[in-house]
Amino acid sequence: MASMLSSVIFPPPPSLIISVMSVVSLVAIAGLGISEILGKHLQYSRFWNLNSEKSTRMQIKLSSRTGMLVFYVPAFLSGVASFVLYPNHDLRLFLVKVTLTIHFFKRTIEVLFVHKYSTSGVVLDSAILISSSYFSATSSMIHGQYLTQGFPEPQVDLKYPGVLLFLLGIFGNLYHHLLLASLRTKSDKEYKIPKGGLFGLVICPHYLFEVLGFIGILFISQTLYPLCFTVGTIVYLMGRSYATRRWYLSKFEDFPKDVKALIPYVF
Repeated sequence: MASMLSSVIFPPPPSLIISVMSVVSLVAIAGLGISEILGKHLQYSRFWNLNSEKSTRMQIKLSSRTGMLVFYVPAFLSGVASFVLYPNHDLRLFLVKVTLTIHFFKRTIEVLFVHKYSTSGVVLDSAILISSSYFSATSSMIHGQYLTQGFPEPQVDLKYPGVLLFLLGIFGNLYHHLLLASLRTKSDKEYKIPKGGLFGLVICPHYLFEVLGFIGILFISQTLYPLCFTVGTIVYLMGRSYATRRWYLSKFEDFPKDVKALIPYVF
């Protein structure tokens, strides 16, 4: 296993901070996924107020649009800043910077112009946690990639398949976000069972394509931090999609039982 990893992943960078952050990222994000399955949700979207009913602590609620901008804008700005902070002639580093910046730029544009929001919101604590995770992940991935310059390349070069996977993830995620947005008019705030695309197979195809996008970035990077972040993200989105499917089953009697959470026919 170690020899296989060494053929596709750069050696750990000469940075204790990046190495520690890699492990912390994996454990923390995967832990959030397990919490989702156990019913302790990050409080945004349909789950924004579930945990607040069990807490006596006063919580600040943001509008959905404001909360989601807090999620994504700092990470997007980190990506933009990296073109100044890390000038280079290394194609792999350039692609990591471009893909991360595009990913969070797309998410920001969707928040502003695509998503249609219910009456739910985002609890400030969850907004800060998610924003910090995305910002630190973007900064750490780019810095970790910068530290690989001058190192021998891994034996197996995955950056071009990674670009294809990233593009598939970006466009698949956007397509399913557009389908979700089409379910509501501006005055319609209610949730509905989504249809079209892969919604007939899984309730969260937008999460599935988000996973593919991050796997694409991992393939482009081939470094330790994106590996840990991507594994953690897969566990988290499995937990979030599992909780989402459970929520739909509880709210809609006609929700099709054969629709899975995240992976068609499997999970």
